[in-house]
Amino acid sequence: MKTRFKPKFHIKKGDQVVVIAGDDKDRTRPRRVLAVYPDKERVLVEGVNIVTKHTKPSAQNPRGGIVKMEAPIHISNVMLWDSKAGAPTRISRSRDEEGKPVRISKKSGEIIK
Repeated sequence: MKTRFKPKFHIKKGDQVVVIAGDDKDRTRPRRVLAVYPDKERVLVEGVNIVTKHTKPSAQNPRGGIVKMEAPIHISNVMLWDSKAGAPTRISRSRDEEGKPVRISKKSGEIIK
């Protein structure tokens, strides 16, 4: 992705999100973000998009075999969870008293840490 037009995403590692599209869609259960890949516009969410990977024997895994793991999903398929409202929410950006940018929930108006 070109650095000149790099988008700013509202989701960070460790946030609580809900999946709003796809096979694992559940708007009532928040899940944790494990990693964000801004170059590919994807996020890795805990317990979502489970795939099976066939691994060769190695020093760490001497037997090899089939491993189940999470695969990244597109960032547009997740929405940030507002714990105060108990629902998914959109985000607005603002600056606090020190001039640092903060994320504010559109549903409850609370600052998201």
